[in-house]
Amino acid sequence: MLKEQLVKVFSLMKPGMLFQYEPELDAFLEFLIWRFSIWVDKPTPGIALMNLRYRDERAVALRGKALPTSLVCLSPYLSAVRTGLEGPGLTFAQKMWYCVAAVGGQYIWACLQSFSAFRRWGDSEQRPLARRAWGLMQRIEGLFKAASFGNLLIFLYTGRYRNLIERSLQARLVYESPNMNRAVSFEYMNRQLVWNEFSEMLLLLLPLLNSSTVKSFLHPFSKDKSSSSKEDDSICPICWASPTLVYLALPCRHRYCYYCLRTRCAAVPSFQCSRCSKPVVAMQRHGSDVEHKTQSQ
Repeated sequence: MLKEQLVKVFSLMKPGMLFQYEPELDAFLEFLIWRFSIWVDKPTPGIALMNLRYRDERAVALRGKALPTSLVCLSPYLSAVRTGLEGPGLTFAQKMWYCVAAVGGQYIWACLQSFSAFRRWGDSEQRPLARRAWGLMQRIEGLFKAASFGNLLIFLYTGRYRNLIERSLQARLVYESPNMNRAVSFEYMNRQLVWNEFSEMLLLLLPLLNSSTVKSFLHPFSKDKSSSSKEDDSICPICWASPTLVYLALPCRHRYCYYCLRTRCAAVPSFQCSRCSKPVVAMQRHGSDVEHKTQSQ
């Protein structure tokens, strides 16, 4: 979101000016988010909306081990007070290592990928050292993705540590307050989920649909009833434009554009006329006696 707003600021500048500084721009925005959230022990707007904060799990584990045996008998009374959300925030070292990994690590890797792609290390004509470095980068990226996927599965099972950085630093997201009211209503969340899934379904199905077939199917429902059949027959039923090179579909003799009819018959061997649904076995130029067989024949 911040990057989109920053790009709009420079929209009137020279095109492509920000492209060469994209790694630096991403690192700068990541640093700003870290500086005004994790560094000052404050959540980001998204984390605050979910009533979450970071907690040092190492301190919680040490505190649990250091519990005196004399307090064991009082555990039923303590459990009524403790919520399981207690614990200190991140230490200075954890904050610094988070910045190094999340900001510096991503920046160095993005620069290395950009440099290797510009120098074309992956080409077979490059020096053996460059090809070896490119192969090593691919292995490291593959191992990181595999480790991230494994961490995702563990996170879905245990609910701890969203990414590898949090797991390595033992920085866990816990609730800030156990009794905080939900800032977003369930009705809004359900609406967002429905529209999100619906848009994803459309993005999946729309490329699989033939636009001209859908258009020809819906055109009779939107057609003006007062239009004459002669006027309708003068346009191509595929592109709905006046044909420049008129061809007739045989045996029904309905008019088509040559390119529309030719490409449709080549793509669908058993193509049926869009007007009468009869199989098209041949095509003939308007005003000519020469027939051209389709691929199905």
